[in-house]
Amino acid sequence: MTDTHGPIDFVLLEFTGGHDLSSTASALMDLIERGTIRLYDLVAIRKEDDGTFSVVELDALDGEIFVLAGARSGLLGDDDLRAAADTMLPGTTGVLLMYENTWAIPFVGAALDAGGTMIASSRIPAEEVIAALDELEAAD
Repeated sequence: MTDTHGPIDFVLLEFTGGHDLSSTASALMDLIERGTIRLYDLVAIRKEDDGTFSVVELDALDGEIFVLAGARSGLLGDDDLRAAADTMLPGTTGVLLMYENTWAIPFVGAALDAGGTMIASSRIPAEEVIAALDELEAAD
């Protein structure tokens, strides 16, 4: 019998130069330490102005995100990195994360035990939620 797992998410964050990533790294570490998520991969990608890309060592980035160096499960491959870089704007650095939503494991286990099958799933990006809530608030 396979262990129960929570859903896995991929997130690609894009940063322009000169920003301190310390608070981002700290917030991510907090989620990991509280057991909310299990980090499988964290890869930084630099996309050059000519469209080429390269993997950037985390200790080369500003701030404290380097504490997460070594988070590589092997589940993300070269094709995944290339697809992420294709999405990015030239001259930016992206941080690609793959993590398990461990908070969902009890729910997933209960649903599976009850014979449930996931037939659809979707995610609404935070920026879209914020914009929609701001519109609702402005309409009041």
